[in-house]
Amino acid sequence: MKKSILFLAVIAVFAFTSCKDNAADKVNEDNVAAAADRDANSAGVPVMTFDEVEYDFGTIEQNAPQEHVFKFTNTGTAPLVIVDAKSSCGCTVPEYTKAPVAPGEKGEMLVKFNGSGKNQVSKTVTITANTAAGTETIKIKAFVNAPEGAAVQGQPVIKTQ
Repeated sequence: MKKSILFLAVIAVFAFTSCKDNAADKVNEDNVAAAADRDANSAGVPVMTFDEVEYDFGTIEQNAPQEHVFKFTNTGTAPLVIVDAKSSCGCTVPEYTKAPVAPGEKGEMLVKFNGSGKNQVSKTVTITANTAAGTETIKIKAFVNAPEGAAVQGQPVIKTQ
């Protein structure tokens, strides 16, 4: 038992004395300067500023295709990259600028709506981008006039007597 305690004590002393090098002496000053430059340049964040975040088509006829262009400006300090844009349903299709938008430059998001639904409809488009929030949201709405007895997309016509 005494031998094992003595052996563990020798191992512990060896472990503590073998790590006597100062880690600060091993830091390369060139790497520190490069990291500081990198961190200073990465502080910039793109900001997606829309001219309008909601558009109302007004009163439209059912199944009448509609389009609207949402214009935005990158008011941040880094290039803006849109990764994806998805709508809240399949009746709305967003198309967006694929190339990075430089700071101060403008971009466009075309939103196509097929006019489906009945009465007041509201759809959202969620944009995934490299902004601070990570996502941005724009909306469209319309009042859809459906002909009497017309079916809403995906729902059967029910006739009453």
